[in-house]
Amino acid sequence: MNFLKKETNRSLILNGNMLQAVLSIAVPVALNSFLQTMYNLTDTYWLGKIGTEQLAAINLVTPVQNIILNFGTGITVAGSVLIAQYIGAGDDENAKGMANQIFTCAILFAFTCAAICFFVTPAIVGWLGADGNTYDYGNIYLRIVVLDMPLLYTINIYNAIHQAQGDTVRPMLLNFLGIVINMILDPLFMLVLDLNIMGAALATLAAKLPSAIIAFYALTRPSRTIHIDLRHLKFEKEKLMDILKVGLPTAIGGSTMQLGFLLMSKNVYKYGTEAMAAYGIGNKVNSLITLPTNGIGSAVATIVGQNVGAEQYDRAEKGYKLARNISILFLLVGGMILSFAPISKAIVGIFSDDDVVVAMAADFLSIMAFWCWTNGIYNSSIGLFQGTGHTEVTMLVDISRLWVFRFLTLFLFETVFHMAERSIWYSVVVSNGISAAVLYVLYRMRIWRKPGMQKKKHTGN
Repeated sequence: MNFLKKETNRSLILNGNMLQAVLSIAVPVALNSFLQTMYNLTDTYWLGKIGTEQLAAINLVTPVQNIILNFGTGITVAGSVLIAQYIGAGDDENAKGMANQIFTCAILFAFTCAAICFFVTPAIVGWLGADGNTYDYGNIYLRIVVLDMPLLYTINIYNAIHQAQGDTVRPMLLNFLGIVINMILDPLFMLVLDLNIMGAALATLAAKLPSAIIAFYALTRPSRTIHIDLRHLKFEKEKLMDILKVGLPTAIGGSTMQLGFLLMSKNVYKYGTEAMAAYGIGNKVNSLITLPTNGIGSAVATIVGQNVGAEQYDRAEKGYKLARNISILFLLVGGMILSFAPISKAIVGIFSDDDVVVAMAADFLSIMAFWCWTNGIYNSSIGLFQGTGHTEVTMLVDISRLWVFRFLTLFLFETVFHMAERSIWYSVVVSNGISAAVLYVLYRMRIWRKPGMQKKKHTGN
């Protein structure tokens, strides 16, 4: 049955109705992303009920966790792309071998980073400029949540392997289990047991454990065509080089971008805990409307990856253009609705009772929502270049988006126009828009059609 399901997904992606292919992959991925976002949103909701300092602390340190996760995500992104290309080429044996290599690399990375980060957390939180209660809360939260990295990467590997096969429903159901547990444990730990911000971190950690156990069991089942064989977890030089070629640019680009977010958070914190809390709320709420286009971007990577593996470049482009247009239309309509002040204020008011925080967050959300349609171009184009193995392009754009476009516009708005915290808000939308334009130009230059990786008939498992 699993084999027939995989064949059905492959046939749809390579030969079936393109709209159906995009939606069948994108909708579960979007729902899955929503469920993952709910981990942080649930924490944000309950912390907002406890106090502004706790909310500011979690928003300050979250980019630190994201830097580490995004570097490791380069491994799983590479795995998804490379496995998809092998599947498109009909080479299931090498797809299985690649899955084993991805699992080995990701788990070693997760355990190593979790140990290191646990010990250096106090220095990191201090460097961010946190003091007093904000420092204490940030230190407690970050030290606990980094311990979930092995669990999270097990889940992410499961997601990557299934997404490469066009199956995005099972990962969605797996994460649904985690969010239900998290929603139950958050108020229990934080309020009933009075563990405060420690409760938020422990709830997040505990919620991932059952999903990680299920993912590991599913990944190691021999009945699945592509599975992890614990007896053959040895490094294979040629496959590792492919992972390095595709994954390293993604890792560098993603982690460097998150470092930029970290410095942005430090910049926001100088305007006070209210601005920091508003920044976090605005970003999290805005991320909800962009989740469907994130899913579409992932669908593009899978569809393009398999069609490039089958040397169907025209069909790969057809999938990209359809997905991009759907994303732009969705975000244009949804963003216009969220940009209305009464609506944005009502939404952010769910996460905070502080009038100053609500006013700032509503202003930030209105500005971002109005221009969020550019994310439709950005996400679908990122998927195009990832699916063809051109992750060096996504790396350069990711780095430029934060370190060039955003910080330059931030400097301009702060020093020339003296816009205070609103300079942060506008630097976000301007840098996103410029990055989307750059990616569209690169697409028109047809760089993505140049070979991103040479498919090799690797030997061994």
